[in-house]
Amino acid sequence: MQNGLLSQLINATLLLLAVLILNFILIHLAPGDPVEALIGEMGGATPELVAEMRANFGLDEPLWKQILIYLSNVAQGDFGKSLYYDQSVVSLIASRILPTLLLVICALSFAIGLGTLLGSLTAQHRNSIFSHVVTVVSLVGFAAPVFWVGIMLILVFSVAIPVFPISGMTDAEAGTEPFARVMDVLHHLILPALTLSVIYLAFYSRLSRTSMIEVLESDYVRTAWAKGLPRRIVVFKHALRNAILPVVTFAGLQFGQVLSGAVLVETVFAWPGLGTLAFESILRRDTPTLLGILFFSSFIVVSMNLLTDFISRKIDPRITMK
Repeated sequence: MQNGLLSQLINATLLLLAVLILNFILIHLAPGDPVEALIGEMGGATPELVAEMRANFGLDEPLWKQILIYLSNVAQGDFGKSLYYDQSVVSLIASRILPTLLLVICALSFAIGLGTLLGSLTAQHRNSIFSHVVTVVSLVGFAAPVFWVGIMLILVFSVAIPVFPISGMTDAEAGTEPFARVMDVLHHLILPALTLSVIYLAFYSRLSRTSMIEVLESDYVRTAWAKGLPRRIVVFKHALRNAILPVVTFAGLQFGQVLSGAVLVETVFAWPGLGTLAFESILRRDTPTLLGILFFSSFIVVSMNLLTDFISRKIDPRITMK
């Protein structure tokens, strides 16, 4: 097991290195120039100032040398300085990571929890009206674009029925008391988290339903029914423990997809997280910030995959690490 863990850590490190190099090359080969973007916001600059700015940012060096310098700096924990915000990329990401993690974790937890519950219930009553309604709603939710869902929720629950705020994470009028601030954040979080969870709620309800049906028809579940065990023991202890394994596996693998979906959700709701920062960095050609966000996102995805393997082995001891 220790050899398998070491092998996975080495593979994860090599994967992050490859992602770092590939992102650097693709971003620097893309059309546009960060210096020209800054000059445009400054209202113009002399050729001498332009040359000096390119030299300060290291853009006057060949691409291969820029890569080596960047990798050397990253190995020391230095991801550079934002071209637009004029502060270190690490501190900039650190100030935005908590809102994004809060949004993603809440949305994914809600989608997995409710989706697994609905899937388990519809699997036990697969021909009922409730099962058909959940199936139809799941298909609609899975097909709906996440930004369209966000806009519709804003129109309904912020404009037509002003229950939730339209944008932001906090209100200045919320006060300084800890409890009041927490409730204010939760109040702002409901619509973005619900928007992000809709498509994944539909996916996990269908996935858990299919898995639960397969498990309920297995021999050991029939044996449990034959022994006269209570329904809650058969369903939640024997069947659900094995049916939830595909849900856990896909949850870890889809974490990166949830992060990418958070970019659209944060943009729609002006949520001050990494998604909004990434969108602004793309528009402003803030290359160091964008590279830092991409690397950090890749690090989270790889870490979640390792954690998923660990949890899967805990749920099903038959799974071995290779």
